[in-house]
Amino acid sequence: MAADLSTMPSVTSLLAHDRIVSLTKQFSRSLVLNWIREAVAAQRILILENTELRSREAAVHEVVLAIELLATRWRTGQIKRVINATGIVLHTGLGRASLCDAAIDAIVSCARASNVELNLQNGERAVRGEQLTPAWKTLAGCEDSLIVNNNAAATLLTLQSLCAGREVVISRGQLIEIGGSFRLPDIFELSGAKLREVGTTNRTRIEDYATAIHSRTAAILRVHPSNYEVVGFSETPQIQQLTELAHRHNLIMIDDIGSGCLHDITRFGLPREPTFQESIAAGADVVLGSGDKLLGGPQCGIILGNADLLQVIRKHPLARTVRVDKLALAAMSATLGEYLADRAETLPIFQMLTTSLEQLVDRANRIVRQLQPSHGWEIAIEEHDAEVGGGSLPGLKLQTIAISIGHRSINEYDIAASLRAGTIPVVPRIQKERVLIDLRSVQPEEDGLLSAAVQQVIQ
Repeated sequence: MAADLSTMPSVTSLLAHDRIVSLTKQFSRSLVLNWIREAVAAQRILILENTELRSREAAVHEVVLAIELLATRWRTGQIKRVINATGIVLHTGLGRASLCDAAIDAIVSCARASNVELNLQNGERAVRGEQLTPAWKTLAGCEDSLIVNNNAAATLLTLQSLCAGREVVISRGQLIEIGGSFRLPDIFELSGAKLREVGTTNRTRIEDYATAIHSRTAAILRVHPSNYEVVGFSETPQIQQLTELAHRHNLIMIDDIGSGCLHDITRFGLPREPTFQESIAAGADVVLGSGDKLLGGPQCGIILGNADLLQVIRKHPLARTVRVDKLALAAMSATLGEYLADRAETLPIFQMLTTSLEQLVDRANRIVRQLQPSHGWEIAIEEHDAEVGGGSLPGLKLQTIAISIGHRSINEYDIAASLRAGTIPVVPRIQKERVLIDLRSVQPEEDGLLSAAVQQVIQ
């Protein structure tokens, strides 16, 4: 039997359909037209492949459902606010560090015109980011600062501007791979600097560095392996030893501290991490780090250090291609302001990392009491372990509390998908066939939104 395409609705008739008219009020007509054409084309293929007769009403219903599905996919495909209920505090896929209120306010304010490259005192053009340098000088003791779009860019720019065509000595144990399969040797190759590996994966001594130095050596580079640990039979020189060796041979000492820590986090009961100020005090010429990890600010790469070297880096043509935008600068400026005011402990990153188990239990109980699950749903409060994430504090397990959600006939993947499809998407994690809403990574002010989002799924 030949396929009957006469039941296919026309584009014009679909545009007049009540449910499609509703979509055109939410989205542009051209966008809805694209969805209509895509849904009609897909329906035509189905009819051609299946000659079973169907009514015009059924065909219209199926096409309208397909159009609405395309609209839903478009909504969920847009970048938007989500609630991070994975338990991973620095979740790379969810934007890593949550910004403090001051940084959020600064972004909103500077979304309009801002003095990103203007000196308000004399009315002349300014260097982008120079407004942050006084704060960096105070907090880290550096001479100058430069902010770029991420720490990989900071590494590439530093190596290319200061070391291209010459050798850089680095321990084999520090040839790390960062997120997205980017490997440090690849950055070296792109920069034009020559990689000179010394030592072994687990043990590198100061003598290994000294033996590798010759007339073509430009710098010593130390990279903090912030996304993994080497334990047991291991050894690596301290930054002071490397700095003394570099300066004895008139070399540049570059220190990549990774997570960009600007605070002694041991005061929060967390493992020690290298800080900008420690490296500067030890004599490092250039110190690199991330802004959106343990510093608790926006995504950016931070370059601090010697003013003459920073000027060389700043004037390199690559610097313009990796420069940061005004919103990130505004957020970083406000974040540094919290450090200057001695309010680092109020930053979301540290609040999430240090919230006690008792506080999480209290929050979980309050949320569960608000829920009214329909038949078949199983809700429980459980103790689990969470990770810091974002290539920071590897191996550290954080005790946490999660709200466990299950259903007798709905699998965990469909439940998680429903949570992600909400007005404010909730991103949980799945463990042992249960969906976990982990409160370690949820800010307390989000608890009301979280309970409402969960209720929509379980009602």
